[in-house]
Amino acid sequence: MKIEKFEEIEAWPLARELTRMVDAMTKKLEFAKDRELKGQIRDAAGSAMHNVAEGFDSETNIEFIRFLRYAKRSCSEVQSELYVAADEKHVTPAEFITVYEQARKTRAAVRGFINYLRKYEARKNSRPEPALSTR
Repeated sequence: MKIEKFEEIEAWPLARELTRMVDAMTKKLEFAKDRELKGQIRDAAGSAMHNVAEGFDSETNIEFIRFLRYAKRSCSEVQSELYVAADEKHVTPAEFITVYEQARKTRAAVRGFINYLRKYEARKNSRPEPALSTR
């Protein structure tokens, strides 16, 4: 199956939903007051989404994988920042679990796509070169 646009990559809509969830969570009054944490967690969620899209236009799968690794790390960053938000009482335990799980699902989908691209590259690189005609 050929992927025609980045929105077709399973990780992208998951990252988009993560971004929506973080955006809604950070609009709550107490969270919104903590501008530094609010900006950091929103940037991390957006980075997960944007790096999947940006990587899609890479010239090579190796470069695409690099962007996907950034996206995966951004999901982990969201999870880490959720602990700060919980410690500061900016999120409820239910919100923490819901957003943390969305970040986990997104990271897993990104990781799965990285593995797919690696296998594709390995298969492509293991094919023998066509013999050149000596005529």
